[in-house]
Amino acid sequence: MQEYIFIISVGLVLYAYLFYPISMYVISIFKKERSYQSKYYPNISLIIAAYNEEKRIERKLDNTISIKYPKEKLQIIVSSDGSTDKTNEICREYEEKGVELLAMGQRAGKENAQKQALQLAKGDVIVFTDVATMVDPDGIEQIVSGFADPEIGCVSSEDRVIGKDGKQSGENFYVRYEMWLRRLESRANSPVGLSGSFFAARKSVCHDFAADMDSDFRTLLNSVKMGMRGTTDPKAIGYYFDVADQRQEFERKIRTVLRGLTLFFRNTEFLNLFKYGIFSYQFFCHKLLRWLVPFFLILAFIFNAFLAATSKIYFILFLGQIIFYGLSILPRAYDMYSSSWKILKIPVYFVVVNASIFVAWWRYLRHHRVVMWTPSER
Repeated sequence: MQEYIFIISVGLVLYAYLFYPISMYVISIFKKERSYQSKYYPNISLIIAAYNEEKRIERKLDNTISIKYPKEKLQIIVSSDGSTDKTNEICREYEEKGVELLAMGQRAGKENAQKQALQLAKGDVIVFTDVATMVDPDGIEQIVSGFADPEIGCVSSEDRVIGKDGKQSGENFYVRYEMWLRRLESRANSPVGLSGSFFAARKSVCHDFAADMDSDFRTLLNSVKMGMRGTTDPKAIGYYFDVADQRQEFERKIRTVLRGLTLFFRNTEFLNLFKYGIFSYQFFCHKLLRWLVPFFLILAFIFNAFLAATSKIYFILFLGQIIFYGLSILPRAYDMYSSSWKILKIPVYFVVVNASIFVAWWRYLRHHRVVMWTPSER
């Protein structure tokens, strides 16, 4: 029994991170690609949610007004979520350049800021982007081109992490993996998540936003429920700097997973294979199975410890686990993670991600929910 539990636990971890992507590739082989015109110019509303962003908002607005898109078809809205610094003053200086400011008197969270801005939005397509995210001049033109396909309800950009020292970080490796998986899911059917920092959606699917649930995840589920699907555009790229404080980033990951768990368990109807087909399989594997990995890792470690005394192979495997986790919990591990110790970056980040998921489960089961937080400093 101990051996079975160990093998099953390891197998499920491998399935979540390796065999699920392989299954997406296999499914995509049998999918016929549909091609539409590359140029498509709907009326769009670009919404930027901001809270106390006086240090970054000017750079973001300069980046936004420099995009290549017909001005008569573009509406730019900054939804200031109760900012108490100079964010609103800076935004008003850009009103003559086409920037509309929606200044709310009380802070109520990013999703509420986006929800309120939707009431002012005139476009048929809504583009959501964060202050910290920069886009290429043709980034908006690129991301909205996907809506030439009537089956597409939302489009995700791809993330690119820029290290302040110009070097790759553990997050960069992890982000690349996520982007690769999202491309596979798009080819097979639909991604199960969007880049919350830069994504676009038909206005008709932008509803039911709630303060304790990510708007990008909510928008994708709305699209699927309405008979459409999402996709990712590798040419639409959102650039953002690596976080300045890795401990702060750990808390951000906890909050992201906690909000994801909240939304997942409020929408278990998407696990109905008979109604949602392949998406149900994707919904389970990419979300729930991945979020269960920390528990599989714990089971694998515990039962490997029992088996280590019975076989040389199991002893070697157990020793390998000890070394792997030992490298990840060394004193000042976060400093190593952000240093030039490249060999430590991926395993440390893997452990950090799964530790954050475990903590998110603990908070979720204790009925803790997240509505607002201060953006990570980058």
